Amino acid sequence: MAEPELEEVVETPVPSKKRKLLVVGVVVLLLAVGGGVFAFMHKSAPDAGKAKADEAHAVEKTALYLPLDPAFVVNLRDGDSLRYLQVGITLMAHDSKALDAVKEADPVIRDALLSLFSSENYTTMIDPAGRTQLQAKALATVQKIVQERLGRPGIEALYFTSFVIQ
Repeated sequence: MAEPELEEVVETPVPSKKRKLLVVGVVVLLLAVGGGVFAFMHKSAPDAGKAKADEAHAVEKTALYLPLDPAFVVNLRDGDSLRYLQVGITLMAHDSKALDAVKEADPVIRDALLSLFSSENYTTMIDPAGRTQLQAKALATVQKIVQERLGRPGIEALYFTSFVIQ
């Protein structure tokens, strides 16, 4: 049996020009990839900061409620009849500092609201439009007092949680 002839494999050296082009190509490729990673990281970092800011802003969007207890009771004008109005109020804000300002100014707010409610008359209060108008006036009164203390209105809504006329 004849042995197969072994062929000798000869490696041909890569010419130096081709080697330089290959090295330059690899370097350019690495720089491009590195630049892309760098740009991605810097683009993501502000987005991550924005996401945290949006999350903090979302927390601020949580409605916070503060009931003004006890309920307000005032006399209403109705000709010769004696009428009473009892109103339960809850305030809503997205800023806890505004509610803190309300707590600190509670006597001032209660006085202003009692004055407002007692200045109304019975015929206005039995009408739903009159009730809505009173609610808007009460909100404006509270916002004005909070504005003086906090520098911004802070309170976004005022709800009548009970409303009894007798």
